[in-house]
Amino acid sequence: MEPGNQTRVSEFILLGLSDEAELQPLLFWLFLSMYLNTFTGNLLIILAIIMDSHLHTPMYFFLSNLSFADISFTSTIVPKMLLNIQMQNKVITYEGCITQLYFFLLFGELDNFLLTVMAYDRFVAICHPLHYKVIMNPNFCGLLLLASWLLSVLNSLVSSLMILRLSFCTELEIPQYFCELNQVIQLACSDTFLNHLVMYFATGLLDVIPLTGILFSYTKIVSSVLRISSGGGKYKAFSTCGSHLSVVALFYGTGLGVYLSSAATQNSRASAIASVMYTVVTPMLNPFIYSLRNKDIKQALRKLYT
Repeated sequence: MEPGNQTRVSEFILLGLSDEAELQPLLFWLFLSMYLNTFTGNLLIILAIIMDSHLHTPMYFFLSNLSFADISFTSTIVPKMLLNIQMQNKVITYEGCITQLYFFLLFGELDNFLLTVMAYDRFVAICHPLHYKVIMNPNFCGLLLLASWLLSVLNSLVSSLMILRLSFCTELEIPQYFCELNQVIQLACSDTFLNHLVMYFATGLLDVIPLTGILFSYTKIVSSVLRISSGGGKYKAFSTCGSHLSVVALFYGTGLGVYLSSAATQNSRASAIASVMYTVVTPMLNPFIYSLRNKDIKQALRKLYT
């Protein structure tokens, strides 16, 4: 690409979900309601865990951090989207795009690691119940949380800095409602081989390995539960990890669905609509899953209201 076709980037255009003017009010109120539900639901989970001493256990410690990550994850995307709809302006500055990309990767990856840590917590609780308090002691839980944060920060920092090395052409339209890493890379005029290499390496290392750890943990859990002779014991064991397993299925299922839909179709607008599932819908549903399937959370929430 000739230098004359390149320019100093000052802003990108987020094409959003629809160009139809009559749909914009509907999209605004729909996403505002979902965002408020996500924020309120996850905040109540955090407050319930903080206020109820019975929930000061490793499982709920990680759950409160997962709720914080979900609030932060959606807050990096939805407010800007709502502002663009309200102002009828699709522009996001170059600095704003890089910042949004950084925090989107940070809290998205933190979600991934926390789900993995929570799967390990359930594995220890069910497969090694006599050693649970020794293994999942406060110091070890703190180290697991710290490692999750450090790996997430490192991944988002490297990915964001790699974007800064790219030169962009005059075609700066992103067929999404937020700055998605792969879409931004595709707009570059300069060589993107290193960016794609880092992106695929990070995906393999930071996404595939945690998912493998989750699958391994639940394989061991199922094997241990099936060895329990009483039906009541099996139900009690499964009930302790049912909510987490539902959230894992929702998180990875929607993410995989978006990936497969984007690979199977050239319709970028359809991919943007599919992205709503893991960026907005999944964080909104997590509090409902934990509150509806967990009697301890239900009791803690009742105490908040009384």
